[in-house]
Amino acid sequence: MSYLIRNARIVNEGKIIEADVLIKGERIEQIGSSLPENPGAKTLDIKGNLLMPGVIDDQVHFREPGLTHKATIASESRAAVAGGVTSFMEMPNTVPNALTQELLEEKYKIAQSTSLANYSFFMGASNDNIEEVLKTDQRNVCGIKIFMGSSTGNMLVDNEKTLEGIFSRTPMLVATHCEDEATIQKNTALYKEKYGEDLPIKFHPLIRSEEACYLSSSMAVSLARKHNTRLHILHISTARELDLFDNSIPLKEKKITAEACIHHLWFDDHDYDRKGTLIKWNPAVKTSNGREALFQAVLDNRIDVIATDHAPHTQEEKNNTYFKAPSGGPLIQHSLPAMMEFYHRKKISLEKIVEKMAHHPATLFGIKERGFIREGYYADLVVVDPAAAWTVTKENILAKCGWSPFEGELFNAKVTHTLVSGHLAYSSGKLNEGQMGSRLTFQRN
Repeated sequence: MSYLIRNARIVNEGKIIEADVLIKGERIEQIGSSLPENPGAKTLDIKGNLLMPGVIDDQVHFREPGLTHKATIASESRAAVAGGVTSFMEMPNTVPNALTQELLEEKYKIAQSTSLANYSFFMGASNDNIEEVLKTDQRNVCGIKIFMGSSTGNMLVDNEKTLEGIFSRTPMLVATHCEDEATIQKNTALYKEKYGEDLPIKFHPLIRSEEACYLSSSMAVSLARKHNTRLHILHISTARELDLFDNSIPLKEKKITAEACIHHLWFDDHDYDRKGTLIKWNPAVKTSNGREALFQAVLDNRIDVIATDHAPHTQEEKNNTYFKAPSGGPLIQHSLPAMMEFYHRKKISLEKIVEKMAHHPATLFGIKERGFIREGYYADLVVVDPAAAWTVTKENILAKCGWSPFEGELFNAKVTHTLVSGHLAYSSGKLNEGQMGSRLTFQRN
């Protein structure tokens, strides 16, 4: 199918322009004012709504294989597309963990036949699989993931020799979850001794503390500088960590980059009384001052990308006492609407949203011909009505777990259409699964 998108307000590469876009097959054929009718193309008149590059989410947990009672690649990719996310990069802490090339490729095979969005999967690192890690092909795998702090899936890498080996030997991007395990275990013991199993959720950011985050992040940065490693630190959650990152050089020249997640920009520790374990994440949601510092770092480019760490669990699993409730929650369907809400509150521009959620992930990972609205690029596009108010309810949540920390939230902008490689995968509330997404490929120096 070919499409002629008319009357678009295109948000792209730091500008907003009024133009039409002609799509032929998978790619953008032409961008211009008042393009002539094309007999082979279906016309989509979006009537002055926003046309943006599709969101690229560089950190998700879709739970397949092994944890499919929580989510599947099929279910969560549908939620992604409904939220304007056209490409995702998924983490290796599935069951079994993606610690061999064979297990990694099995995930790609599942996605090939079931993912409505484009996809890539991180190769997992453990304390004893460095030779497998080094076999990873950086042309068609997004990166290596190291859990430098235990989280869902028990993939903690805490052997210093292993860390030195990975940082010194891999030519690929290394993405890290940074929390110091010794600090967390010490804090856990102290609070458990005082409160037992009835520990209030509000102490979560004191157990998984600012100190734990900084100790681990600073170690990762030190290793990267020592070995000239391409490092990307995920879900920064503290103001203190921000001093580790540089905004004085262009993104293409950065060797050390950082990500912020929607929940750390939206929630703070005052929300635990209202949301409870529904906002239990690792790293923890912390102070309002820290949240504001993170937002400022997004604006001034110390933080390079915005993602979700979409990590669904069932409602039953989350409705538990502090120590029994798992960390993580579903966010991918609502990440772009949440950022649009910040736009409505005049906290961020449309251009900056597109930069952090599409342009920068594409540049940072070296994704081939995606992340921008350019002639010849893949037509990964999202249409947003900036003045269509709607409320998140159980009835319109597409994640398999069926809940969201945003439930009951009124958003003032709505995704109306999503195109994935030229395929109209989502339109006016309906999904079209007639074509699956594609495996992302990468161009790197």
